[in-house]
Amino acid sequence: MGEAEDIGRSELSRVADTTPPATPKPAGGRLTDTHYIPGAVSGSYPIRDGNKVEPLIHASVFFERLCNAVDSARHRLWVTVAFLGWDFLFPDGRGFFDVLDHAAARGVDVRLLVWRPNPEAGHHPIMFGGTPEDRDRLLRLGSRVKIRWDRAIGRYCQHQKSWVIDAGFPSETAFVGGANITLRSTQHHDVYLEVAGPSASDVHHNFVQRWNEASERKAEDGNWQCDAADRLPFPSVASPARGSSRVQIQRMLHADRYFDGHAAPGTSSIDIGCGERSIAEQYVKAIDAARRTIYLENQAIPIMEIAAPLARALARGVDVVLLVPTTPEAYVFAARQDPAERRRFEGVELLARFPNFLLAGLAGRDAADSEPLYVHAKLMIVDDAWCTIGSCNLHEFSLVGHCEMNASIWDGGVARQLRQVLLSRHLGVDARTLDDLAALRLFRETSDENRRRQERGEPVARGHALTLSPERYGM
Repeated sequence: MGEAEDIGRSELSRVADTTPPATPKPAGGRLTDTHYIPGAVSGSYPIRDGNKVEPLIHASVFFERLCNAVDSARHRLWVTVAFLGWDFLFPDGRGFFDVLDHAAARGVDVRLLVWRPNPEAGHHPIMFGGTPEDRDRLLRLGSRVKIRWDRAIGRYCQHQKSWVIDAGFPSETAFVGGANITLRSTQHHDVYLEVAGPSASDVHHNFVQRWNEASERKAEDGNWQCDAADRLPFPSVASPARGSSRVQIQRMLHADRYFDGHAAPGTSSIDIGCGERSIAEQYVKAIDAARRTIYLENQAIPIMEIAAPLARALARGVDVVLLVPTTPEAYVFAARQDPAERRRFEGVELLARFPNFLLAGLAGRDAADSEPLYVHAKLMIVDDAWCTIGSCNLHEFSLVGHCEMNASIWDGGVARQLRQVLLSRHLGVDARTLDDLAALRLFRETSDENRRRQERGEPVARGHALTLSPERYGM
């Protein structure tokens, strides 16, 4: 605890000083029990056994898989999106609505639930808010997709990204992730999760709840190819077991937004009107349970709600690596120059005080690429035992007001393989023979060496990992 004691005088460090006693790291070998990591109890959905899951890494992989899943749909295709660009193309060259309308033409019930931003959310060129221009393009396409728009609260976003194939049928399959339907998304580092089994029915339930209570359902321009009377029945039973993974679907929902507390299959009704923060709850619980390693990829540096438990983990000896965009979005640079936004950076600067913390980004795709590879993934892996994948960033937007969805997985085989594949890509080596502790040590060595080479004007030696300075991030 020496490092925590050194910083114990400041307000920031006091959150780290509430550290529980250190848990010894198991010597020589992996943790095989995942039950010591508790699940969220405040959300709508339970931990369910019997799921088949497959993490899908990189846009070329998951967009091809999504396209194939849509083409194989026989009954239903229900999608939630936040940002949607008309220039987006699937890997086979077809546009988003080309693929969806092809499914609708063969009798599939195709529905799209889209964010409609409030004026205070500002403007972004890839918003698909159902403007007159959007509707004109849909008319020219002759789109038969049923579309409903849904507002968030104030400046916040309906940020969920989910796909449900054949909801309620034996072939029901869901996809949960963070990639937007935009041309830029095809160039990002991102991760999706495919889920088949009982937890896919919870993604199904989420869509029904949001579709039936979408804010714009009664607005004159709030629907396409349907009207306000178009309602969906909630699932009455969960999908049968399809695999061996334990999964919990978790959400962030703003309060006073959805009120239909119709229970998910096998659960009791809850007061959804008070909102839901099960993703935030799960992050804290998993971090506080960590014994060896925490590996995170996120588009944003963490606010104090997540940084404080990470500091507690670091203080008890857990190794932590956080991968973020090497070059963050413009608002981060603007915040660095604004004294009123100082709190945005207090969390990552607290973590920087611990020698077992590493902040890293990705360099270009190869030695000749001067453009850093943008990290858009939202995931965490704990002890090679548990992981979460979804849409939730660690900034205050996602953790305060956005509508989000993550899937958490209690399966050491899945978590370990995800870590192995990701680090093999980032480090340019085969990481399958390394345990989690050795892999994170190699991550530090590789990213430090790449940083030194970059500062000398030389290309990175191996992989893409690049050490970043927490104190100067966004400068």
